[in-house]
This record gives sequence, C-alpha cells and structure tokens, in this order.
Amino acid sequence: MLDVFNSNAFSVVSLTDAVNKIPFVPGRLGQIGLFNESGVTTTTVAIEQKEGELILVPPTPRGGPGTVIDKNKRSLLDIRIPHFEINDAVMAEEVQGIRAFGEENIVETVMGKVAQRGQTHSQSHSATEEYARVGAVKGVITYADASTLSLFTTFGVSQEAEIDFDLHTDGSATGAFRKKCATTIRLIGTQLGGVPWRGVHALCGDAFYDMLIGNKEVRDTYLNWNAAIELRAGYATPNQQSWGAFEFGGITWENYRGAVGNTSFVHTDKCHLFPLGAPGLFRTYYAPADYVETVNTMGRRLYQKQYEMPNGKGIHLDTQMNALHICTRPKTLLVGRHT
Repeated sequence: MLDVFNSNAFSVVSLTDAVNKIPFVPGRLGQIGLFNESGVTTTTVAIEQKEGELILVPPTPRGGPGTVIDKNKRSLLDIRIPHFEINDAVMAEEVQGIRAFGEENIVETVMGKVAQRGQTHSQSHSATEEYARVGAVKGVITYADASTLSLFTTFGVSQEAEIDFDLHTDGSATGAFRKKCATTIRLIGTQLGGVPWRGVHALCGDAFYDMLIGNKEVRDTYLNWNAAIELRAGYATPNQQSWGAFEFGGITWENYRGAVGNTSFVHTDKCHLFPLGAPGLFRTYYAPADYVETVNTMGRRLYQKQYEMPNGKGIHLDTQMNALHICTRPKTLLVGRHT
C-alpha cells in the first residue's frame, strides 16, 4: 500500500499553502481593498477606545482658575474572532485505480483531488467572508446560523436615523437630492472628526439603484456630458463584480452584486453609505487555526489539514477560517432608502 497521505505534500503547512494559493474571488468589498487585513496570535482582539473632546474655551479672569478639562476616558473591548470550518473527506475508493506500477506522479494525482475539494471550500469561505464584510459596512454582521454581531452595541453607540432620499420626486429645480447628498457627507465627516478620509461610497440594492439612475435630477446633471454614458451603458462592470456605478453629489453609487440563494446581501430598496480612505476604519483580523501545530502562531486567512479515518477507508479533509471583520467607528455607517 502506498501511503501518500503521510508524505510532506500532505502536511498542514503544504495543504494550507495550497488552499491559500487557489484564486480568491472575494466579491466587491474584497476587490476594492476596503478592509486592512492582519493576522493575530490570539482568538480575540482587544480594541482600545479613546475619545478626545473638543470644546470652546470660555474666558476666565486673569490670575484666577482656568477651565477644568476632564481627562480623556479609555475603554477596552474584547471581541472574539469567529471560527468557520468545513469538514470533508477523500475516500480510498476515489483514488482506486489511478496508480500503475512504477508510476511516480501518484502524489500529484491525489493532490489534484484534494485541490478540487479545497477550491470548493475556498469559494464557500470567500462567500462567507464577503457576507461578513457587507455586514461590517451595515454595522450588524449576520452569520449563517442566524447569530449576529452588532457593532453599534459592541461600541456602545446608536445608528443614525435612516435617510429617505425621496428619489421619485422631481427635485431638479431645487437640487433636493444633491442637498441630501451634502447632508450625508457632512454627517459622516462629523463622525470621523479629525480622521482623514477621501470620499463616500454607497452600496445600493437593485430597486434603489434603478430609482437612482431614473431620478430626473441625476439625469439632468449628466445630460449632454460625456459621463452620461455611465447611465446609458450596460449594467455589469467589466469584472462582473457589480451591476454598475457612477458618481453624483460627491458620493459613488454602486449597484452591489451579491447573494446567497435568494437572499441578497443588500436589501433591494436600500443603500449603505460609508467613508473611504479613513485609516484603520475597516479591519480584518485572522486568528490561528485550532491545531497543535498552529498554537500561538500568526493567523492566516485559510487553513487546511488532513488526517486518516480510524477505519482506514479514507482521509478527513478540514478547511477552516478564523476571521473577524469590523468597522471601528460604526457611527459613520449610514443607511438610506428610496420612496
């Protein structure tokens, strides 16, 4: 019997390298690089909050006491990194008959089967990760078991009231929609304080986006301008990662493409707005796998490991991801709707 599964090609390091090299199609948020990714050696992350206070200093008598400023308060949040694991197996029957006497590429052949399984697992983890990213943009991350992580609750803040963009109304004479955009940008900028940022992005559901490109104020703005092609062109962008995008009122509006089954990542009648370019605003933390070999090592995005079944009929194949996606200033996350 040729025990290929005990060769170096099937070690946890080699398998992990292989599954991480499989082309990753992350979805739109992964593609634009919104989240700063880093590995950690623990299964939780500690986030320190320190809120600075800006005040207007009143005049006081010369020689008298000045204005007393409260010391900045700090708080420490511990957030557990979720664990996602897929259990699979490669059965001996699946590789039966692929080896001829003297053949030397048996390991590569079996590895091909393992790689096929790993690619399927990687795609499932990619969809899971993108769904978590979208949840972080919304402020509430929902997992497959219906459990949630509310960033508003975690950070002890409340979400701003939903914005009604009133897209069906002809506000072209008064610039009503553009004024709503300006109000939105100011609100996000106020929440960021002195943190630098470069713009606002909106992930739009299908119905919201359709109403948006049909809005008279939007169409009048693009009329007789070269950029009007953005509203006339086909929906899908060249990389097929979204159904279209254009800029209006200082905000980039994008028709987000993403769903699991019949559940869209973004509600069809809503949009989710967030700032771009703010340092440390969106973070991804990868924790180490729960294997003996990976204890206290720096976390990686995906891990894969194999081990023999007790009955000797096959090999268990596990793929796991330990990832946390968060927004560190959830007050900057706004939601809009159309009426």
